[in-house]
Amino acid sequence: MITCKIGIIGCGNMGGAILYGALESGILPKENAYVYDINPAMMEKAKSWGVHLAADDEDVCKKSDMILLAVKPQNAAEALAQCKEALEDKAMMSIVAGVTVERLQNMICGTPRILRILPNTPAMVFEGAFALCSDNDLKEEELETAKAICGAIGIIEMVPEHLIDAVCGLSGGGPAYVAMFIEAMADGGVKQGLPRATAYRLAAQTCLGTAKMILEKGMHPGELKDMVTSPGGTTIEGCEALEKGGMRGTVIECINVATEKSRQL
Repeated sequence: MITCKIGIIGCGNMGGAILYGALESGILPKENAYVYDINPAMMEKAKSWGVHLAADDEDVCKKSDMILLAVKPQNAAEALAQCKEALEDKAMMSIVAGVTVERLQNMICGTPRILRILPNTPAMVFEGAFALCSDNDLKEEELETAKAICGAIGIIEMVPEHLIDAVCGLSGGGPAYVAMFIEAMADGGVKQGLPRATAYRLAAQTCLGTAKMILEKGMHPGELKDMVTSPGGTTIEGCEALEKGGMRGTVIECINVATEKSRQL
């Protein structure tokens, strides 16, 4: 259980999901959490979870040992300016997309220890993928706290910051790509006569189950594919169609261009 005080600046979809997951898992007692969001509706949501509501960003930092910065990129400079000197010698976790540790440091009055984190939206259903920067200056116990918070609602991978753009291109945007694949699979089912709702459920569950086989059983994707593709069967026909359509190359290029866009931001 986390014994230090955790402050959250920004309790929107992602910040709220991380806080809620930490509370629901039992690793973060509600009396150890302090929240501030400029949106009154988000404050009401946090209040319903039983956490402390702070007066402003500076108040969050003063009352907390570690701070989670979960604001939109365009609001980061303003939020950090409002923290004034209250971040001095504190640990800060940032999920602000596209903002490097160096840029964050330039926005802050003081010298906090910073851990950059890149989550993705499935964290909202406790199935997130979190990349934590391995090149950080958090104390050991602070890093373990960060891992506990993220691990409560997803898997964790430690990567150097120079690879965060690749993570953004892969798992950051990945939910959109998977959703498009599910939609396409369902469209194929509808074309063959399946009701739309049935097609969506079958396609989504198939993707979910396949992912769990890879993660929980340690199966290689190629091994899993071979299990389903019987000689002369239906699945190998479908695989051939995907190969002819250039699916692999297209997906690789998808990650390439998304990664490059992240580098340009």
